[in-house]
Amino acid sequence: MLAKIRAIIATLSIALYLPIIIVQIYLTRKWNNGRWARRQCRWFFSLNGLKTECIGEYDKDAQLFVMNHQSVIDIIYFESYHPANLCWVAKKQLGEIPLYGHALKAPDMILIDREDKKSIVYLLKEAKRRLEEKRPIAIFPEGTRSKGGEDFLPFKSGAKILASKLKLRIQPAVLINTRKLYNSSPISIETGMARVVLMEAFTPDFSDEQWYEKLEKSMHEVYLKHYYELNQNLLSNNEAKS
Repeated sequence: MLAKIRAIIATLSIALYLPIIIVQIYLTRKWNNGRWARRQCRWFFSLNGLKTECIGEYDKDAQLFVMNHQSVIDIIYFESYHPANLCWVAKKQLGEIPLYGHALKAPDMILIDREDKKSIVYLLKEAKRRLEEKRPIAIFPEGTRSKGGEDFLPFKSGAKILASKLKLRIQPAVLINTRKLYNSSPISIETGMARVVLMEAFTPDFSDEQWYEKLEKSMHEVYLKHYYELNQNLLSNNEAKS
């Protein structure tokens, strides 16, 4: 019951304070797309007593930031703690949500229509413009949130095309237990600790046709290592019950 109450309070804190941040973004977006206002997202974790351990360091030369996706707090976390002025790639439909869609539109994120065949051309054009503005591109290759279990969703081709066409330096990041830390559907908090692992940045060997598949595999291997470490007690209890 206490965990449910905490989850409801966390949801209300987003619903109440996000509009305030959006207003501040509009007032300050002439300066780094409202970056100062966006960084206020970090209050969410301390206010709700949610802990996220970070392993590794951000590569300030990375141009493409690639990570798995489990929870709405994935974006909140990186907006809070990534040192750069990130530009997120998101579904166009998210920008059309009343009021809250402005959290993407106001800071000039890239919103794409996946049903439009011209979306890749648009993505490349807009990504190039943001990179010229010194904004790293942030993208979830899975395309949507996974269930936070042992498996990733299959990686879609958008990140591969971006990196290959624009010859980008990539930093992969792996998020573990963020869905259990805060889940918006259904509203729940299952754990008090999540982890973010910042992997080594690299420039792919684009002559290797399998480089993207190898990236997905290496990210999943890192994910499983930390997933089992964080969830060892939970997994042991489940095995005992079965």
